[in-house]
Amino acid sequence: MQDDPRLLAPGHFVDSDHPEVVAYARAVVGDASDPHERAALLFRDVRERLRYDPYSLSLDPEEYRASTLLHRDRGYCVTKAVLLCAAFRAAGLPSRLGFADVRNHLASERLRALMGTDLFVFHGYVEVWIDGVPRKATPAFNASLCARFGVPPLEFDGTQDALLQPFDGAGRQHMEYVRERGLFYDLPLETIFKTFAATYRRDMIPEGIVDEVFHGDDDGADAAS
Repeated sequence: MQDDPRLLAPGHFVDSDHPEVVAYARAVVGDASDPHERAALLFRDVRERLRYDPYSLSLDPEEYRASTLLHRDRGYCVTKAVLLCAAFRAAGLPSRLGFADVRNHLASERLRALMGTDLFVFHGYVEVWIDGVPRKATPAFNASLCARFGVPPLEFDGTQDALLQPFDGAGRQHMEYVRERGLFYDLPLETIFKTFAATYRRDMIPEGIVDEVFHGDDDGADAAS
């Protein structure tokens, strides 16, 4: 599977061949040649580069390209996963996007009110192949946010998965993975938007806005499983 050329090929959103993405990955990994070290450096940088902000949801497809995200200072799980996947590929690490539905048991009242639920559909993470083994990692929560919940920030070097913490520092249930959505070579943005529209409050994603954004075109994403 790790020899699948699509795991290193650029996509429309995962534009790992964009000069700025290539330069970014090179700057972060520096002289590191070990894939574990490269993965750790890129994961930590993306985790901290974009401050996690669930209110940063944009309906502009351009805001989901890795090359665009390099010029942003905040994002949410989907955008941060796109940037990490592109950076991994630019650094020669075979990777693809993964998605799952997660339940945030500690979501704020403000966020619950906005979404109408504590279920986050299409939570984004990255699957990367290192030493012939696929590992999952989500760079969603930056260190300052983790400090608020009393948990250490996730670290990742490809030796084991790095997924959202199931409990906070006080032992309260935090993030619960409830459903896998699959693995993709590029971002299935139209599908994600349509699922958001069907799940969340109408005033969060107005009826008809997804078709208006995409004009009925195929989103070009190629599901891997």
